[in-house]
Amino acid sequence: QVQLVESGGGLVQAGGSLRLSCAASGRTFSPYSMGWFRQAPGKEREFVAAIRWTGGITTYADSVRPRFTISRDNAKNTVYLRMNSLKPEDTAVYYCAAVSRLVGTLRSANVYDYWGQGTQVTVSS
Repeated sequence: QVQLVESGGGLVQAGGSLRLSCAASGRTFSPYSMGWFRQAPGKEREFVAAIRWTGGITTYADSVRPRFTISRDNAKNTVYLRMNSLKPEDTAVYYCAAVSRLVGTLRSANVYDYWGQGTQVTVSS
């Protein structure tokens, strides 16, 4: 079983930055891709960014490009989300997720096999 643990959330003023981390542990970890999603109160969970584990190809939601950057450290089984120029509308619980097989889209939460518990990001105006 794979476990994902997020860290790095917190309270930041608008215009500030945060870096989220997601460390994977468990059985041999070799995902096809890892992604970040977020969910604000009263809203559906939405795609933020994803990265292929091999090759590092990335994809982003239009609402976060180019402010956010996803990266990974294969040796540490960790994926990061660097968030710059944060806005109040970025306030949400951020979740990391992993998918173990080739899928047609990385933007759908339904394709992901494993999820972290989430970390709160609050951006004050």
